[in-house]
Amino acid sequence: MDYYTSHPTPATAWRLAVLMGANSRTYKFALADALLEHATAGREDVTLLELADPYAMRLVEHAQHLPQAPLATELGDQDFLQVADEESKASLAAGRPTERLVAAAARSMPGMVMQKFHNLNGGVQVPHGFYEIRGRGKQRLVVLSPDLLRIASEPGARALRGELDARWSIVENSFASGIGASLINEGVVADLGRDVITDKLRRRSLAGVREAVGGFLYDRCIICNMALDGDVAIDHVFPFSLMSRRMPLGWEGLDLDSIWNLAPAHAGCNGAKSNRPPSSEEVHRLADRNAAIMLSPHPLKRTLERTLRARGYAGGPNDWYRFLQRVLRV
Repeated sequence: MDYYTSHPTPATAWRLAVLMGANSRTYKFALADALLEHATAGREDVTLLELADPYAMRLVEHAQHLPQAPLATELGDQDFLQVADEESKASLAAGRPTERLVAAAARSMPGMVMQKFHNLNGGVQVPHGFYEIRGRGKQRLVVLSPDLLRIASEPGARALRGELDARWSIVENSFASGIGASLINEGVVADLGRDVITDKLRRRSLAGVREAVGGFLYDRCIICNMALDGDVAIDHVFPFSLMSRRMPLGWEGLDLDSIWNLAPAHAGCNGAKSNRPPSSEEVHRLADRNAAIMLSPHPLKRTLERTLRARGYAGGPNDWYRFLQRVLRV
């Protein structure tokens, strides 16, 4: 897909798995978290039980606050989330998962989340693999790939973890009663005073703006296209100064504080840009970023669809190129 071919690296493949995979549970996020933990420690391989330990604990910790599956989902006796619920109190009190919970995780992971982690919609797999399972039974070993060890040791690993946490939070909230309905029907809004996105009706904080959208831009500056480091600002790609111009599109109802027009940038690049209109390169990067969000099952997708449809577009990914170019020509 274009998102990967534009920046073909292991980190991009990881983002494909985390940001663009379908989610009917949050198992994938717990597995990603556990993989990063062991890879950051430099482990080349771990036993399945060692991997199951942080995996199970993360799910228990998250389930304290928000659902890890849609509320309408029936949890049977064999569903791991049912076991996690039953073992939650004891695990939280001890600060580590119970033996029963770890054993249940180790039984379920190979045939469930670990089988599906690399899959995207349509039966496509991400271009890089991040682990292999070897052996059988209690002797199963999870071998971490060189690509995973590399991205876990690079400076960008912190951004990957932030994106994972943000994605997890947004999906959890999409499962929650009331908040989920708001996300599905209305989308999200940006609270730039706090640099967070919130659901439109309740204004509940969901995730940081950079963490929520930065991965779709490879955590690179919208202005200079270099990896983000140091102080980061949230740039209005189309500045408010454009509102003083007579524009055929009309600015009524076109919110420049909305996600479609916001992207992370180096604070220095953002300050130097000031109120100038975006360059054609910046517009192209913004269109690519918005199109990537539209191709994912991300709750932000609904927000971008509503923006396009309010301007008379069908609401598909390629509409961003036409829409933004029309704004730029005015």
